[in-house]
Amino acid sequence: MTGLDPLYIESVVKAALREDVGSGDITTLLTVPENTRATGEVVTKRDGVLCGQDVAWAVFSTLHGGDAYEICLRDGVRVRPGDVPARVSGDARGILTGERVALNFLQRMSGIATLTARYVDLVSHTKAKIVDTRKTTPGLRRLEKYAVTVGGGFNHRFGLSDGILIKDNHIAVAGGVRKAVEAAKARAPHTLKIEVEVVDLDMLREAIDSGADAVLLDNMPLEMMREAVAISDDKVLLEASGGVNESTVAAIAETGVDLISVGALTHSAPALDISLEVRVG
Repeated sequence: MTGLDPLYIESVVKAALREDVGSGDITTLLTVPENTRATGEVVTKRDGVLCGQDVAWAVFSTLHGGDAYEICLRDGVRVRPGDVPARVSGDARGILTGERVALNFLQRMSGIATLTARYVDLVSHTKAKIVDTRKTTPGLRRLEKYAVTVGGGFNHRFGLSDGILIKDNHIAVAGGVRKAVEAAKARAPHTLKIEVEVVDLDMLREAIDSGADAVLLDNMPLEMMREAVAISDDKVLLEASGGVNESTVAAIAETGVDLISVGALTHSAPALDISLEVRVG
């Protein structure tokens, strides 16, 4: 995913504002006089990778609180404490009402991009690519998968209709690896690749012999992964999954696998600390 559709950004921003603002920002309406002008600076408080600038802009634009949202740093830039990624000026009520929603998007997306970049850096000496999963926040998948790419990672399938991934429960219901793969190959469009999840080397061999295009090695020990790489001999794409964290990812990559999927990129990324400092004027 290389960018975000403006219409999608508009829809997700409006949904977030409906959730947060409801019938009105009572505190701001009661304390801030109408037609008051204000300016603000978006300030980063931690090292990280910036992401979500266009979404933040859309928040203030929707509320008419961002007559001028000046993007000083683009998505993908590595920021340090005290950096100013953006400045906003306009109606004070709009700026204050949109502050939390805009920061939520920036902090969440920058947190994902930052964590992804750490994983990418840890495997940079290998051929392995870091990929995400479908373990995303419901309704925010596009934003979160975009943030993964900003951090240097790659997207796995976006949803269930994008690719064939035959997992353990599919295999159990279908009656085995071979039967599941053959059934998929018999019905699938030729443009779709078939990936199979396996837990041991016998299943790996069966998946390869059945004509799978890719194999997901689920929670395999490192030595078994190395054997899997040797058995595969580049006949199929190998993806490692399970037990992946910052202390294990380098060793997993060094086994020679092609992809490493990390659910934590989207389900456990800590938000990057970013604030908005507002003043009248």
